Amino acid sequence: MGVGYSSCSSLSLSFPSSTCSFSYCPTTSNSKTTCTFSDKSHSNHLLSKPTSKFLQTHIRKLAQKTIGKAPSSAPFFLRCGRVVEQMETQKGNDFLQKPSFDPHSIDQELVQKIAYDALVWSSLHGLVAGDRNSQRSGKVPGVGMVHAPIALLPMSFPESHWKQACEVAPIFNELVDRVSLDGNFLQESLSRTKKVDTFTSRLLDIHSKMLEINKKEDIRLGLHRSDYMLDEQTKLLLQIELNTISSSFPGLSCLVSELHRLLLLQFREHLLLDPERVPRNNAVNGFAEALAKAWTEYNNPRAVIMVVVQPEERNMKSLAEIDATGELQADGTLLVGGEAVAVVYFRAGYAPTDYPSEFEWRARLLMEQSSAIKCPSIAYHLAGTKKIQQELAKPGVLERFLENKDDISKLRRCFAGLWSLDDLQIIKDAIERPGLYVMKPQREGGGNNIYGDDVKETLLRLHMTGNQEDAAYILMQRIFPAVSPAILMRDGISHRDQTISELGVYGAYLRNKTKVIMNDNCGYLMRTKVSSSNEGGVAAGFAVLDSIYLV
Repeated sequence: MGVGYSSCSSLSLSFPSSTCSFSYCPTTSNSKTTCTFSDKSHSNHLLSKPTSKFLQTHIRKLAQKTIGKAPSSAPFFLRCGRVVEQMETQKGNDFLQKPSFDPHSIDQELVQKIAYDALVWSSLHGLVAGDRNSQRSGKVPGVGMVHAPIALLPMSFPESHWKQACEVAPIFNELVDRVSLDGNFLQESLSRTKKVDTFTSRLLDIHSKMLEINKKEDIRLGLHRSDYMLDEQTKLLLQIELNTISSSFPGLSCLVSELHRLLLLQFREHLLLDPERVPRNNAVNGFAEALAKAWTEYNNPRAVIMVVVQPEERNMKSLAEIDATGELQADGTLLVGGEAVAVVYFRAGYAPTDYPSEFEWRARLLMEQSSAIKCPSIAYHLAGTKKIQQELAKPGVLERFLENKDDISKLRRCFAGLWSLDDLQIIKDAIERPGLYVMKPQREGGGNNIYGDDVKETLLRLHMTGNQEDAAYILMQRIFPAVSPAILMRDGISHRDQTISELGVYGAYLRNKTKVIMNDNCGYLMRTKVSSSNEGGVAAGFAVLDSIYLV
């Protein structure tokens, strides 16, 4: 049984295959409960009787206990399922469509009320993350959890740019697939990088082995996220990067959007914002649907979906465990712990630290050699590297992979300036004006980029050494988004700050030979950080999870 709660207006209970509603008014103690079950097998469930004294008594006690500091006149509603989907559209002129909203104008007493409800809702709906201060966090399921770092209210974002990001997501999905099939392009584009970047070199070695044995990936699954910032000066939506491995936060991002919609509804009289302007977020459902459809295409009902994780996570497999218990059958079937694997979903394997020994590399090769559907395959992984992003931005390169001129034009409008470090004119300008550039290595996960005067110093050092280490980096135009006020929450404490935001749009792609089964944009991730911070990873501690308010 799951319980979802908001102290002023909403509490939800969910039971298998059931729908249930309960309303309670604290001023009159009147209540009404109805329960129905769509599965007859649950007809003898305790809650199948609407007049159950157990249900009436305990829910009333829960309501009275948890309603906390809610105004005495506020009704208390309980709904099964997704709360926000039950919200009725507010009629009349209650909502003001303001072009901008300053959360710093909210008085502190109201902030505390909103924050209290947000924290309770987060704890009861799984908007939580591991607590780094707890030694048992990540080792014992459910132990050492805190609310995920969040923005208290959604961030304003232009609707036109939101639609643009959603529109190009399926085009980027198709582009990744086309690039993955061009083994020569991947190998040639990363050939200089391979000489100086050991991690990329090892990935390329696996890819090269697959080319040598002519290994074909008939069923190809991609779960991607394309990240953008809105440049304040040009008003252009510019791509930061395209993630093809371990595209994080589809689950928590959905919960943040749901939380923000609920808070805007609950405090509508104070905020005067329309919850319907926060887009519904179906990222987790989209990813789950893609994984399920891939499993179906594999066509082995006894096979499983395996999630590859970093150590000290539970109910899943690490790379070292796969090496220890995995084997490859003659027909290409991957067995891990005796189970046939249909789909391998990588939540690890994107960083050098994920490969502390040869065991992990051996596991990655084993999976790549198998007939299991890899998400991503080694080719999809390489297609998401910074160097390939830079190569695709060169004039005429997109035409190598896409035929539709309109699609090509839409992608190019999103490209920021990208250069390799063999462009001497750009290097000279970056040394003179380092604040206008970002140096990026072939790494994922945040905390790896080089900014400001460090750009100048790194370029001068590379020039002095005269080796080929520069091939490990690309240069990117630095994007300067608008600075906006926000209220950020970490460890139960809210604070006001000036912030910048980054929008990520998820995409799901599934293809079986020539048949495209799924090619969709499926939800979004909004990350907000203080404007003084260069890096932007939530897990790395730089940003908080957010949602968008369309203006």
